[in-house]
Amino acid sequence: MNYFLMDPHSEECFFDRAEAGTKLGLMFETVEGGFLDIEVRISGPDQKVIYQGEKESSGKYTFSAYETGVYHYCFSNKMSTLTPKVVMFSMEIGEAPKGTVGAVNEGEAGHTKLEDMIRELSGTLTSIKHEQDYMHVRDRIHRSINESTNSRVVLWSFFEATVLIVMTVGQVYYLKRFFEVKRVV
Repeated sequence: MNYFLMDPHSEECFFDRAEAGTKLGLMFETVEGGFLDIEVRISGPDQKVIYQGEKESSGKYTFSAYETGVYHYCFSNKMSTLTPKVVMFSMEIGEAPKGTVGAVNEGEAGHTKLEDMIRELSGTLTSIKHEQDYMHVRDRIHRSINESTNSRVVLWSFFEATVLIVMTVGQVYYLKRFFEVKRVV
C-alpha cells in the first residue's frame, strides 16, 4: 500500500512495466480531504486510455495488459480549489504468462502444473492481503466519521439540557413572581 498527499490543482502519475497478457489490478481509496473524491486515469503504452473515472472516492479496477510496455495510472486533484487529499493505492502486477512448448515427460508436466498452482495461490494471497489493507483503511475512515458524529450528538445533548434547565428556572421564577401578593403598609 502506498500513500501520498496530493495538493489542489495537481496530478500525480505512477507507472509500471508489464508484459502482454499480464494481469494488472489497481485499488485506490481517498483517505482524507474535501469530499474524498479524485479523478483516476489508466493508460497503456500507446497512451490509449484504458479506464477513466471522475469524482471517485474509492475503486478497484483489474485488466490484462494488451501489449508489452509501460502502463501509467494517474490521480488528479485538479477540481479541488483549496483542499489537499491523501490517497492510498496499490498496483498489483501478476506473473507474465509463459508459453508452454510441451512437456518432455509427465514428471515435468506435473512439476510445471504445480508451479503454476503455487504462483496462482501466491497471487491470490497477495490480493487478499491488499484487500485486508483496503478494508482496514475503510474501517479507520468510517470509525473517524462515527466518532465525529458521536461527539457532535453529545455536545448538542448538553446544549439542549442546559437550555432546558435555564428555561425551567426562568419559568419557576416568573410564576413565583406572578402569584406573589404585594402588600402595601
